[in-house]
Amino acid sequence: MRLFQAEDFLPVEVPVGVSGRHIHLCREDLDALFGPGYELTVYRELSQPGEFAARETVTIVGPRGVLEGVRVLGPLRPYSQVEIAMTDGFRLGLKPPVRESGDLADTPGIAVVGPAGAINLPRGVILAARHIHMEEDRAKALHLNDEQLVQVWVPGIRGMILDNVIIRTSPHYRLELHLDTDEANAALLAGGDKVRILRP
Repeated sequence: MRLFQAEDFLPVEVPVGVSGRHIHLCREDLDALFGPGYELTVYRELSQPGEFAARETVTIVGPRGVLEGVRVLGPLRPYSQVEIAMTDGFRLGLKPPVRESGDLADTPGIAVVGPAGAINLPRGVILAARHIHMEEDRAKALHLNDEQLVQVWVPGIRGMILDNVIIRTSPHYRLELHLDTDEANAALLAGGDKVRILRP
């Protein structure tokens, strides 16, 4: 067993955010699912400024199963994208790849059903690559760069090292590690728990 020392870590504790299954929609697909000109209503604000969970939900239909109550996240995007965990993929009969948001080439599609209609997305189902949102100033102080891969240490009885964690920087971001529900459950992590970045 490897024992870490304080100097093995960057001088920051990173809070954890756990992302449940959700969907991002473009204007065209929102209109098809909820009606022309429909506007999303805010259910709760998310950790990253300007982002929110909407009150609206949809049903997604895969080759072998259905998931109801999939939350729509706002604001609208130029593309529609469904983010699930691998456990969801088993239920739906899909094996989506691990991708960064927006990298949708060669990803599986899915049917989406809303209260006013249904659509067939030709692509867009992914397992979101784990990543850390970080303020640009903080990243610079820690000598980290946008899109850099780091390792993250998770303490506790199910402690582990997470590999291939992507640093994403913006002056508008707030510090947070984003994991899907499968990753968080495997490490017994909950939203707000703290993890550490290993020195590159």
